[in-house]
Parts: sequence; C-alpha cells; structure tokens
Amino acid sequence: MLPIEQLLPDLTATLEQTTTALLQAPPGAGKTTRVPLALLDAPWRGGGKILMLEPRRLAARSAARFMACLLGEQPGQTVGYRTRLDTRVSAETRIEVVTEGILTRLIQNDPMLEPYAAVLFDEFHERSLQADLGLALVRESQHALREDLRVLVMSATLDTGPVARLLGDVPVLTSEGRAFPVDIHYRPLPRQARIVDQVVAVIHEALSDQAGSLLVFLPGAGEIRRVEQQLRGQLPADVVLAPLYGNLKAEEQDRAIAPAGPGSRKVVLATAIAETSLTIDGVRVVIDAGLQRRALFDPNSGMTRLVTGRVSKASAEQRKGRAGRTEPGVCYRLWSESEHFGLADFTPPEIQQADLAPLVLEMAQWGARSPDQVAWIDAPPAAHWQQAMELLQWLDLLDANGAITDHGKAARQLGIHPRLAHMVVHGRSAGLGTLAAELAALLEERDLMGPGSGADIHQRVRLLRGEPGHSRVDPARLKAIRHAAKRLNPKNSAQPDSSERNGTDTDIGRLLALAYPDRIARRRPGSAPRYQLSNGRGALLAEDDPLAREEWLVAADLDGKAREATIYLAAPVQPVDLERVLAGHMQEGEEAGWDDQRGTVVARYVRRLGKLILSEKPLTRIDPELVQQGLLDAVRRKGLDSLPWTPQARQWVARVRLLAQCFPGQWPDTSDPALLNTLEHWLAPYLAGLKKWSDVANLNLPLALATLLDYAQQHQLDELAPTTLAIPTGQKVVLDYTPDSGPVLAAKLQAMFGLTETPRVAGGKVPVVIHLLSPAQRPLAVTSDLASFWRNAYPEVRKDMRGRYPKHPWPEDPLTAPAQQGTKKRPAR
Repeated sequence: MLPIEQLLPDLTATLEQTTTALLQAPPGAGKTTRVPLALLDAPWRGGGKILMLEPRRLAARSAARFMACLLGEQPGQTVGYRTRLDTRVSAETRIEVVTEGILTRLIQNDPMLEPYAAVLFDEFHERSLQADLGLALVRESQHALREDLRVLVMSATLDTGPVARLLGDVPVLTSEGRAFPVDIHYRPLPRQARIVDQVVAVIHEALSDQAGSLLVFLPGAGEIRRVEQQLRGQLPADVVLAPLYGNLKAEEQDRAIAPAGPGSRKVVLATAIAETSLTIDGVRVVIDAGLQRRALFDPNSGMTRLVTGRVSKASAEQRKGRAGRTEPGVCYRLWSESEHFGLADFTPPEIQQADLAPLVLEMAQWGARSPDQVAWIDAPPAAHWQQAMELLQWLDLLDANGAITDHGKAARQLGIHPRLAHMVVHGRSAGLGTLAAELAALLEERDLMGPGSGADIHQRVRLLRGEPGHSRVDPARLKAIRHAAKRLNPKNSAQPDSSERNGTDTDIGRLLALAYPDRIARRRPGSAPRYQLSNGRGALLAEDDPLAREEWLVAADLDGKAREATIYLAAPVQPVDLERVLAGHMQEGEEAGWDDQRGTVVARYVRRLGKLILSEKPLTRIDPELVQQGLLDAVRRKGLDSLPWTPQARQWVARVRLLAQCFPGQWPDTSDPALLNTLEHWLAPYLAGLKKWSDVANLNLPLALATLLDYAQQHQLDELAPTTLAIPTGQKVVLDYTPDSGPVLAAKLQAMFGLTETPRVAGGKVPVVIHLLSPAQRPLAVTSDLASFWRNAYPEVRKDMRGRYPKHPWPEDPLTAPAQQGTKKRPAR
C-alpha cells in the first residue's frame, strides 16, 4: 500500500468541508496517481470532472496511463490527458491530466470552468510560470464565480510561506511517505576535472559496489550524449543504458522509465525531467551531478539564455529520494559536503526569470493591465513585465493603454508564443497561412534536426513537408509537429479573397521578420560571419554554416549570450522585404555620431530599424544640435573618464552616491552606468555651442553635475555630506568621500585629543573613518570608533611612539589633554 492511502480519508473529508487545501507528500508517496482516483467518489463532484496539472508532457502522459491501467482501461476512457501535441480524451473521461498551458486556455474560454469540479496542481514546488499563472486565475474564478470549485495544491517539497500567503488559512495535509534510508557519498570533482569524466567514473564505482539500477542526473541532453558515448562498450552485458530527456522519442522515454528486464539492471541518464512525477522501478542508486539548466530572460535584449547552475537543496533532496523508493539506497553527490551547505534552499520561481510576453497577453485578455491587479505568490519583476508590454504593443497585440486588441485576441487563441502567433495571423492574411503555421510549429518545439545540423530553417520546412534528408529525425516528433501546424492553419482561416500559397524561401525570411523584428541581423564587415542585431546585440554563425555568406538574416533562435549570441536557427531576408513588412518600425532622420578614426562629429540622414542602419547619406550642413548629439555619442564611446574630472567633481559624485545609499529613492543615482544613461539631462545643456572634442576639456563638470539636484537638495548636500569637518584644534579638515569604506578624515593624532565621539555624516547614519597620523604624517591607526581607540589601542600606540617622537605630546589621558598640531609647548619662563 502506498503511503498516501492512509491520508486519503482525511483528504476527502477535508475537501468535503472546505474548497481549498495544500497537500505535501514526498516522492513515491503516490499522490499523483492515487489522489485523483480517490476524488472520483466524492459527493461534491457530482458530474464534474477532475482536472490535474502536470509540469511536463512526459509526466502527464505517464500519470494518465498509469491511472488508466489501474482501472483496467486505456487512456481516453475514464482517465485521459491533454498536451499541446497529443490529446486522449472522450465523452466518458472524468479525470483529465493536462500540461499547464492547457488550463490557461480552458479558464480564459470559460472563467467558471463549468465542466470541472476540482483543479489539482501537481508538483507545484517546481513553481513553473504557467502553474503560478494558473493558480492565480483559478483562485480569482473560485472567489468571484465558483465558490464550490475545489482547489488542491500538491507538492513534494515546498516553501509553504509564499503559498500560504496566497491561499490564506487553508488546511495543510502532510504524508510522511515511505522513504527508505539513503546513504550519501560525496564525490567532488578533482581539480580541473570535467563533469562528464567524473560522472563516468562514479557510474563505474557504483556498478561495482552497489546493487540495483542507477539514475544519473545531468544538466542537459548534451552531457547525456557525452556520458552515453563514453560508456558504450564499457558496461557489463547485464546493464542497459537508457537516456531520458524531453527531446527524446516517446518510445525511448517510455523505455527509460520501464522496469529493467529479468536478470538485468539499468543506468538511466536523465535531466531534471526525472526529478518528480516519474517512477522508475528498480532504482536504488542516484548519481547527482548537482547541476541544472534554467532559462534566464534578459529584458534588455529580449532574449532567453540557458544557464547551467547549482541545484537547490530542495532539488538535491528530491533527487536523493529517488534512491529510497522501494528499499534502502545510495546517493552519490558530485560536490563536497561543505559546498552543500552553500546551496540555495529552493530553486527560484520561473516567474522571476522568464519571458513574460505570453503571461502579459493572457493577463490582458483576463482584464488585468498591471501585475498588481492579480494576487501572485511572487510578483513578476517590473522590468520583465515592462519589456513584455513594449513587445506586445510593438506587435500591435496590445494598445497604448495595455488593453488587448482584436489582433491580440486572434493571436492569443492560437496558444503559442505571441511573436509566433502574430506571424501566423499576418501570414494567413497574406495567403501564407500554411508556411506561417509550419514555421510556428517548428519554432515552438526544440530543433527537429538537433545540434550540428546547420542554422538554415529552410531545411526544417522541407523536412516537415516530406522531403528526405535527415536520418536522425524522430518520426513521432515529426508527426506531432505536422499535426500542430495543421491545427494552426484550419481550412476556414484564409480570407475568401486570398489565395493560399506554399511559400518561397524569400517568404520564410519575410514571415520570420514579423515574429522577430528585434533580431534582424546584418553581417559586419570582415571575414568571420559576425552580425549585428537590430536590438543592438552581436551574434555569430559557425564559419562553415551555409548561411554564413548571407548579408541579412532573421535570427529565430539564439543562445542569448549577452556579448555575442550564437545563432541556432535563421533564414535569409532581403532589405526590400524588411521595408514591406516592418515599415511601421522604420525610423529616419538626421543623426550625428562620433567618428573615432576622423576624431570629429559626423552627421548623416539615416533610415534605420532599431540599431541597424538600412541606408544613410552624409549631411553637408550640420545643425548645432546635431554637433551636441555627436559629442554625447563621443562621451558614450570614450567613457565617463574622458571628461575633465577634477577632485571637486569626483568628491561631489561620491557625496551624492553616499546619500543615495543612506536615503533610497530620495537622491539621484550617480553610479557610472546611471550617469551615462542620463547624459542628455545633466551634460547635454553644457555642450551647447561646443564644436569639437577639445572644447569639452574646458567644461565646468561640477556645475553640470549639480543640475542632477534640485534647489533643496543642493543645500541639503552641504549639510548631510559636508566637504570639511572641524577638529579639536579648530582647524577644518577636508573629508574624502571616494573610498569604498566610507568618508575619510585624516589628521594628526595629537590634533584629535579631547574628541571622544566619532564624527558622523548623513544625518548621523554614517561614521567617518578617521586616519590618525604620526608626526611624520604616516598612518598610525584607522578607526570608525574613536572612543574604543582611545580606550584600547591608544596605550599601545603611546608606548611605541613616545620614544620615537619625544618632542610631541603623548599624554596618558588623551581625552583631557589639549589638542595641538605641533610639538610640546615650552613652559613659560
């Protein structure tokens, strides 16, 4: 009997009395497959169905098949599933297992979710973007429209605090599970060793020392292939090697999770896909590389990059638990015990790191135009939300006020990324609905042809249309993508007066430009295939790629590296086609910039797409404002250090920076990036009338910087961050605000006699760092606690110094001695 069985009576009773609950059950407890079946007999269900969300397609399919098997049925009868590429449901289906994006579409089309009596969120600890969105929408529906709707959040390991804040005071049920003890062995990587080599070594060690099958966690498919390659031909005859990752053929995935045959055992090489939901019978050894690959979105570039990083403690615990499902097990961790303590407790929620364009479009359809109009577990980052808004407005999916447009509604119905949906809708109206649907279906999935197949997307389109030429393609994936393309281009979608065309190679580039106007790429001068993107970033192709000679490309898929991204999928495009499909995004006018080679400002009439110049011609007469613009460009290129900095200017910047740290939001940011971003505000007015760079050398920089402060702040600056402080001798000593340690006052030790308290600035928030100097002006001590220095350190300093400098006073009590600058005063005669 599975551990969850003992909890099921309490769970069913709880959902009789309340509509929302949280269930925590460790891996192997049986929550995924036992809970939905147990709720079938609940009186409150009536004729309503149970909807359960799974974070991955493989898990959804596997869970539905297992529950159907328990009922002696096939998927699609009492238990069915829906994924984006595969659906098995019928009129008799009462439990629907779906991937998370399906729920969003269901609730948008029917906010009451009338056919359903309960919504179950499985493996919620993974905190996927769609799970957070789905829970937010379901809770709004439950509160406003469906008080009878049951909501059950299920998780193996969960940071309950944030979830409890959203769900309120709801019952929390906990299953202890059936975890057998798992011994942990730490096998950190030797210095300069590769992770793949260490994994192979530990696999051999575990096969030699342990019984049972092995589950090996690796960050991605690339590492799995490399480990698999090293192990081929090295394993005993009774050991079956089975990779398991999302882009694998369905039958190979099923083979990996199936039990090992009689007299054999398995080595399953898996990504995080095997961390939850799936059960692989016979596994009693886990080897954890301790790494995971996560998608991080950069709102500045609009691109997502895959980053390999450490797993969290919660994920490591999940992985370890896979070894103790049916008997005591062993877990090998490829890091040290001390490193383990430094791991983050939980993996960050996807909503904090993801591309939010699909979410923002969904929220606009829901009627929410800002993130604060919905109750989130973790609010989406403001920068990511703003970037998504700007993209959707650029694609005409949202209007200027953030409301969804008719075009946006049509695009959202397609259930794909807004970029691709925009392309498909426009493709239909241009008589290219089939081609646009094929491109969207291809780009929604991982690359059909895999790594090393070249970047030309034309090859993928030809393959999709049945042309031979790639033996490694999974027929099941090919079939699923063809099915998705047909779904995106129903026969009645074309306008009556539009003639559907198959599309040419030129049409592919033109359509992709609609989806990725910020990723138009122009080849830079030189032999290497390096490109500048219309978003300002750099990109490159492999030198032997067939597209490497093309001057203009649309980059549909890149790795998102900040400095220079690698182009994975692209198509050639012609400037004339860009003019046709992106005319609304073209900008033209007079511009000026700095020419380093000529050492002067150059002006020209430019037509551009984002950061890309499409055409230009020089101007013979230059407006003074353009010269000013060119000098600003020179500052950006040369950097702030090229300006005529004086000590006074640097101190001013450091003083304001200190106050900005002490009083957040009340003082301007004077960091170098912030000053560069605001040049037009504080520097541009002082460049008026200047004609060449040499004129900038005479600029009054302190006066220009002072414009960053309003009148009141300029007076407060001298009060809160004074340039000098009076010391006991009556002298005023200049403060140095530039050190990172804080404002510094340097004075002879004897000049500080009698001063008991450390001076402070910023309204008393920041102590001054005092450099106490010897008579020879050398540092004797540095302190920001003067009272402690006199009490504890001064006696030792006095002992060391009084013999070296006998003409200077070294009193036993420095607090009552008169402060003085020079030597001992001679007694009066």
